[in-house]
Amino acid sequence: MLHANGPLLTVDVGERTATETSIDDLLADTVGGRATATALAHERIPFDADPFGPENRAYLSTGPLQQSRMSFTGRMNMTGLSPLTDGLVSTNAGGYLSRNFVDTAISVLELTGKSDEPLAVHVTDSGVEFEPVPELAGATVPETSDYMADHHDLGPEHCIAIGPAGENLVRFASVMTFDSRAFGRGGLGAVLGSKNVKCVTFEGDSAAAVEVDIPSSPTTDVHREAAQSDDLMRRQGTTGSTEFINDNFSLPTRYFEDYEFENADRIGGDAVEAKKYKKGACSACAYACKLPTRDEDRGVETEGPEFETVYSFGSLQGVGDIVDVMQANDLCDTLGMDTISAGVTVAAYLAGEDEFGNAELARDITERIARREGVGDVLAEGVARCHDDLGVDDYTVKGMEFAAHDGRVLHGQGLSYAVSNRGADHMYAGMLGLEYSGELDPEGTLGKAETLVAMENHNVFRDTGIICAFGGDYVTEDRLEALFDADYATLLDIGARTVERERHFNNRRGLDRDDDRLPYEIPDFEDALTEYYDARGWNHDGTVADRAAIAVDSAVPSAD
Repeated sequence: MLHANGPLLTVDVGERTATETSIDDLLADTVGGRATATALAHERIPFDADPFGPENRAYLSTGPLQQSRMSFTGRMNMTGLSPLTDGLVSTNAGGYLSRNFVDTAISVLELTGKSDEPLAVHVTDSGVEFEPVPELAGATVPETSDYMADHHDLGPEHCIAIGPAGENLVRFASVMTFDSRAFGRGGLGAVLGSKNVKCVTFEGDSAAAVEVDIPSSPTTDVHREAAQSDDLMRRQGTTGSTEFINDNFSLPTRYFEDYEFENADRIGGDAVEAKKYKKGACSACAYACKLPTRDEDRGVETEGPEFETVYSFGSLQGVGDIVDVMQANDLCDTLGMDTISAGVTVAAYLAGEDEFGNAELARDITERIARREGVGDVLAEGVARCHDDLGVDDYTVKGMEFAAHDGRVLHGQGLSYAVSNRGADHMYAGMLGLEYSGELDPEGTLGKAETLVAMENHNVFRDTGIICAFGGDYVTEDRLEALFDADYATLLDIGARTVERERHFNNRRGLDRDDDRLPYEIPDFEDALTEYYDARGWNHDGTVADRAAIAVDSAVPSAD
């Protein structure tokens, strides 16, 4: 089976040491990306670790397809113990980092320990250097990138970095790459902040990369079809669905008070496309669905917003001006925050203050959150921890704020939010696509568990390969089998084992059925939960038995 190659590089930023460890057996079993990182995290992060403690570990990992030139492969995975959900979280980002990472000849970077001062870590194909950067304390993400370019001739495509939000331990801080691409959900930016790691750079000679033998036929076909596609998404990104969702399903509005936004057309796909001034892409991708946008009158230039930001800083806040949403998007990227959690948290604040539609106040509060100033210090904890102070309902699952796709209307998606090990994130299973299209009736929860399990397993493998979610129509099941030299059931099994490891880790931290909850009612929810546990082979209390399938990991090197 095709898999990534190269050692695990463990960097202890407190001890200023770097150690390479062979993980060949683990990669052969888990392929790369999310599955490999989750197996490492399960065995090497203590079950009782403090997310902000030096014992937490952050993993940046690549898959085998990052050594190809196939469209939809300019991505990387990041995994760690989340300060937002208190469980394992994996998130991925696009951009141009992955090929530079591969050129350092490693497959996984593991960050552990805690530096006593702001630190830049430089990873190359010949070793690791540690650079104290006290002058970057409080710097924004672009300021950090500029420093690396000026002092090391390394542009943002070589970097991961955190902004003030990560330094200030905002629980939904992002790790950024290429300035505008985010390892967004779950607060891994705050994990790097807790370690005093301001940025990590990657540079190497492509000849140093450990070669992966990737079949040429599927990669060529996918790349050609991506280049020839006339999908609406290539012009409008995910915002192309805004008005359809608003008119036919639900676009959560004014902190979930309403299901429809009267100004959806002013923040949707056409509004975004009108501000788009050039094409944008990720590394080696001919699909080019990114959204470089600008408004000269108000002096804003950003990349995006995508649909989730249109929801979180638009309809959910009662803001109906696309330029206001663009400004909020740019602010979050600059400060290093997940736009979904940040936007929902600001919307909760606006609800408590009866200030819906006040975009200027929303931007002020966003900056206060990143710097933990005034009320921002409370809001930086996230909705689950501050909703009582605001006098609003807790619209989260496992502490993670909801994505746009409304589980009150899409009941399979609602069930997906509840059982997701990551919390209320739409990318964990993606039932929403089946329910929007009518392939699956959005009404009801019973009978959907098997589909939900299959979607979760598929998405794990997508994040393991690593393949962009937007490539689903192109990187089909038969092409996955050809690329990875394995039948599809084997690939799904890697996904199933990874979901089970996540669940087992979270169980050991005290999470169980009581945490698989929604802040609203959907039909037959308790019976649907039980169906899901049965489909997974788990206990009805939402726990995984300590069986051999979990204590797997003889292939995982000890952290001692």
